Amino acid sequence: MKKAVVILSGGLDSATCMGIAKDEGYELYPITFHYGQRHSREVESAIKMSEYYDTRSHKVINLDWLRQIGGSSLTDISLDVPTSGLTDEIPNTYVPARNLIFIALATAYAEVISASALFLGVNSLDYSGYPDCRPEFIQSMSKTINLATKNGVTGMNIKIETPLINMTKAEIIKKGLELGVPYHLTTSCYQGKELACARCDSCRLRIKGFQENKIIDPIDYEKSIVWN
Repeated sequence: MKKAVVILSGGLDSATCMGIAKDEGYELYPITFHYGQRHSREVESAIKMSEYYDTRSHKVINLDWLRQIGGSSLTDISLDVPTSGLTDEIPNTYVPARNLIFIALATAYAEVISASALFLGVNSLDYSGYPDCRPEFIQSMSKTINLATKNGVTGMNIKIETPLINMTKAEIIKKGLELGVPYHLTTSCYQGKELACARCDSCRLRIKGFQENKIIDPIDYEKSIVWN
């Protein structure tokens, strides 16, 4: 069976990627990064997601040194997570070079297990404006990983699959619902509390996506949300 490494954060987008990879007939090898983020709920969600799909192997990699580097409200608790809504500026929730690092490590794993694909849930439409979610970045990395690996130079290229990159959040959720993705196991809130805050960028985008589908989000929020 063909194999795919799925970068699994525990959030809605990566969960949908997992569902798509499974639907396309891949044997799933999720990899999750504990990168020093302010909470561990997303890692816990990724573990539950991996168990749900009965994956053969799930790697959880410790990258706590990203907290030491800092520069993001997701890794530095002295910075406040913005709750005023999306703007045209890159928010401080951007973690410097995060996807660059994640793709490099996931590529190494793909080489070891002879996976032909690497699934990543980046999106360039309904997102927070992170530079490492853009198609230009993915195109560049697709070329780089095959120049830098034994697989690439021997003609066994690893393909970066980004099936969500040109989809709105509503379209992503619609696709996931069609595939039976267990969104009740996911978490999206940057705050990492027991209840999602409904105010951070990630919550706002998630809520908007479910509202546009006229579907009630299966996770709980701190305040009441109108879904239809």
